[in-house]
Amino acid sequence: MGKQGRKRLVSYALFLAALFQCRFLAFAILDPLDFLALQLIRKSMNDLPGSSFFASWDFTSDPCNFTGVYCESDKVIALNLGDPRAGFPGLTGRLDTAIGKLSALTEFSLVPGRVFGSLPMSISRLENLRVLAITRNFISGDIPASLGRLRRLKTLDLSYNRLTGKIPRSIGTLPELTNVLLCHNNLSGSVPPFLSQALTRLDLKRNALTGSLPNSFSPSLQFLSLSWNQLTGPVDSVLSRLDQLSFLDLSFNRFTGPIPDRVFSFPLTNLHLQRNSFYGPVQPGDQVKISTVDLSHNMLSGRISPMFSTVQNLYLNHNRFTGQVPDSLVDRLLSASLQTLYLQHNFLTGIGINPTAEIPQSTSLCIQYNCMVPPVQTPCPLKFETQKTRPTSLCNEWKG
Repeated sequence: MGKQGRKRLVSYALFLAALFQCRFLAFAILDPLDFLALQLIRKSMNDLPGSSFFASWDFTSDPCNFTGVYCESDKVIALNLGDPRAGFPGLTGRLDTAIGKLSALTEFSLVPGRVFGSLPMSISRLENLRVLAITRNFISGDIPASLGRLRRLKTLDLSYNRLTGKIPRSIGTLPELTNVLLCHNNLSGSVPPFLSQALTRLDLKRNALTGSLPNSFSPSLQFLSLSWNQLTGPVDSVLSRLDQLSFLDLSFNRFTGPIPDRVFSFPLTNLHLQRNSFYGPVQPGDQVKISTVDLSHNMLSGRISPMFSTVQNLYLNHNRFTGQVPDSLVDRLLSASLQTLYLQHNFLTGIGINPTAEIPQSTSLCIQYNCMVPPVQTPCPLKFETQKTRPTSLCNEWKG
């Protein structure tokens, strides 16, 4: 072959190489491990009747074009299983352990459906994972302690499942956590310390948690819900430091001790401390700007503070409050600025309402079963409570 022939051959070879490279870039091939993992995940799940989420999952085409699959280069970086539109049928089946082979995954979510079985421990191998959200399914068993290896995790949402066992302490050590939602499960044991200085939302309501609260909640918390558990002990030292809270719900537990006055100055919209065993006086230092305050069904005592007159919905019923109802609360009630005022089942001795006064229809007042004859008759929430006034013997005994 002559010199010119060799040049033409080399040029042709370079042309073929360039053409191959262009085609490779245009039709990037998914990493084989990721491809296999998606196949196994698909085989382990199905659409519920009415769902067509997996309709696009045709493995003769590019998996990066599948619904819910997001790629970067040749790796899957996000996997969102199920139709995210509210009310749509979800998926059923089990979550395959192959999820742990998607090594570049940063986000994994599973919308409400009927996926059952345990949480695969292989998820703990996803070192880049930032969001893990598997909610409103039938996931059961323990939360793997190995999730503590996910040092970049920011959101952990396993709410509305059937998880049991303790909340692993290792989860509380994750340094970048901002949202933890484990509510509506069957978790037991104590609340572990959460050390992340970025944590803003902690929702553990509707479990079977016991013990007292740790003193290590981050002051960055804005939303804290621990209601409907079996938690005990005082909370004043814990709450006093959480001055960024906008929502606080500790209701339906067994907490004791005083309610710190400082909590009423927090930027809260809702404060729910009902159905506990809090005791002692409640004396906010300034006008309370919280929209809804529920301190009912405790053992709180002393006089009702006029600082509560700026609350829109105030529940102080079933306590041990004494004395006269502040006139400022009555004025706000009659002007319909205070929408709900429940004071029943206390030891109150008077309220400055003229018997001919008209209670606005938009408000709700209940003052029965106190140490006074109610000057006005208003509907109360519990129809079976027919006694209007507390027996004199009980009133005298409480004074004594």
